[in-house]
Amino acid sequence: MAESKTRLGISAFAICVFLLTLGGNAVRNLVGWPGFVAAAVLATVVGIVIFVREKPARFRWYRLPAPIYWFLILAVLSITWSQYRLESVLGVVAQLATTLVAVVLAFVLTWHEVLRTLGTALRYLIGLSLLFELFVAIFVRHPVLQNFIPEPEPGQKVSKLLYWSRDLLFSGGPIQGLLASSILLGFVALLGAIVFGIQLRAGLVRPLAGWFWLILAAITLLLTRGATNGVALVAAACALVFAIWARRLGQERRVPLYVTGGVLLAGVAGLLLFARDVLFGFLGKSGDLTGRVETWEKVIELAQQRPWFGWGWVSYWAPWAEPFASLDTKAGIQVMSAHNAWLDVWFQLGIVGVLAFAPIVVLTLWRVWFRAVDPPRRGFGPPLPYATSALWPFLVMVVLVVQSFTESRLLIEGNWVLLILLAVKSRFDFALPSLDAEPRHIPWRQAPIVHETGQTGLVR
Repeated sequence: MAESKTRLGISAFAICVFLLTLGGNAVRNLVGWPGFVAAAVLATVVGIVIFVREKPARFRWYRLPAPIYWFLILAVLSITWSQYRLESVLGVVAQLATTLVAVVLAFVLTWHEVLRTLGTALRYLIGLSLLFELFVAIFVRHPVLQNFIPEPEPGQKVSKLLYWSRDLLFSGGPIQGLLASSILLGFVALLGAIVFGIQLRAGLVRPLAGWFWLILAAITLLLTRGATNGVALVAAACALVFAIWARRLGQERRVPLYVTGGVLLAGVAGLLLFARDVLFGFLGKSGDLTGRVETWEKVIELAQQRPWFGWGWVSYWAPWAEPFASLDTKAGIQVMSAHNAWLDVWFQLGIVGVLAFAPIVVLTLWRVWFRAVDPPRRGFGPPLPYATSALWPFLVMVVLVVQSFTESRLLIEGNWVLLILLAVKSRFDFALPSLDAEPRHIPWRQAPIVHETGQTGLVR
């Protein structure tokens, strides 16, 4: 009974972390920045307490992926040469705290618990966002400003980026939900489509509930009308096809698959370089990606002034400090990121920072790929049947990487939590993918279960 309560508490903590990080905009709109910071501090403290009490047997600090240390150490050192030292201190503290919480989740949750708690948090974010938009459409009937934005003077023009909801649900969108951003809500819906689809196919949820949330995620994705998320969805679908193909080919006959994948990536790169206007015209976007190219040019110009070690880590951009204050504006307000994680790293930590950051992404993608396509084993025994649930880390990494080229969210909040969680967990579980069996029932109840491998046992 005590162990069951402990697992329930850990699962509740994980759900709260995913809600806080993936839904950070919603939390800030509901309780303001002071409330958000208090919640973040509380989550960090609770995470430390849980980690100390659980004492994960496999944890060894020196066995964490080395690139994570390289990146964080460089971010800390950048305070010494930062052009905005106070903001860098705050940014580094936020980065370290977010990383700490992600590492805790990686060690205290099984793969199944990560999938289940992430799915629960995504259901809350999607469901409450749609209810919020429905409430605005039926009862408020006009756009709603974000809570920390003062009411405008009569006749004053307000940027559409400052609205919490633009009351566009019955107009077909783009809706913004509780997250106050169609891009962020669309990405949450995309994650939901992946997670709910995997849970449904693996038999981890009841069919009626599984289909309901999968359809709701698809509707939300359509209503947000985000081109980047649409591209990420296509990339995830292609990744799923390649993963299934790799499973059928086996470990010794994958050369045609890798050749096809290389040709496909080269073709996409060629389209982006030489036919960008045509490609994004199909998506209803201009060739400059809604002004992102202009922002990229300005960020590159600044990065070239300090190419090797950058201007100093800041995480969230500080719009009151230079060079952010005069860098760029869109729709009348200051730009809050480079809209490209890789350019943001180069800008803040230089080429050395990119060389530290890239291995985190590449090695994690490599490990979750092989976790998805190689048959699990127990010791030196024969391969076990494939598990559908082994696919979700790879698909999530694919959409994280795709989004990183048009948004900088991979460096902060929920996307950073997912990246570090997958990096750490895939590193420690890479050689033993089958030891974390996937139960069909919730893991805090002592009940007989049937795994996807066909084996039976008790949930622990």
